[in-house]
Amino acid sequence: MYDFIQILVGLLFLALVYILTRYGIYWRIKRACAFTVKDLERQNAFDEKSAVELHYAKSNPFRIGMRDFRPKAVEYLVGDGIVGITPEGKYYLKKRSLELNL
Repeated sequence: MYDFIQILVGLLFLALVYILTRYGIYWRIKRACAFTVKDLERQNAFDEKSAVELHYAKSNPFRIGMRDFRPKAVEYLVGDGIVGITPEGKYYLKKRSLELNL
């Protein structure tokens, strides 16, 4: 019976760790999306004419350190139609933020 309880506690711990890591990744991607939108707003990239190049939009395989979620965030924003991309590879906001009063 004691072995069964140890196995059960171990499995519950593994499930908890898995859920917490998923939540952590979600939180980091959400922050990266907010950073990208604010960066495009700061650079006034609101249409194709004012589109800017984002140096962090492509992942660098030789980067050492913490994982960079900004390329994945840009990919999600483009897929959701919030950010547009020009044929030259520049990015702009398709939907302006409600906080921006121009």
